[in-house]
Amino acid sequence: MTVTPEINAGNPRIDANDQKILNLLYEGLNDASIARHLGVGHRTIQRKVHRLMEQLQANGRVALGARAQELGLLGGSTDH
Repeated sequence: MTVTPEINAGNPRIDANDQKILNLLYEGLNDASIARHLGVGHRTIQRKVHRLMEQLQANGRVALGARAQELGLLGGSTDH
């Protein structure tokens, strides 16, 4: 497995908004619900989820949740 310089498996760069998206995905919310919750557009969330899948090297939404959990990225506040 090749790790790009931008992605360090031990310390991936995830900002606060990405953290919220990951937590809301893990809670089972779909893109439209996450968009409403965060006050952004549905397409914005789709793009961010796609980018997170690329960044964390996950080939789907379920794999993204598993990868985020594996890297200890879940569990931050979602401010609901």
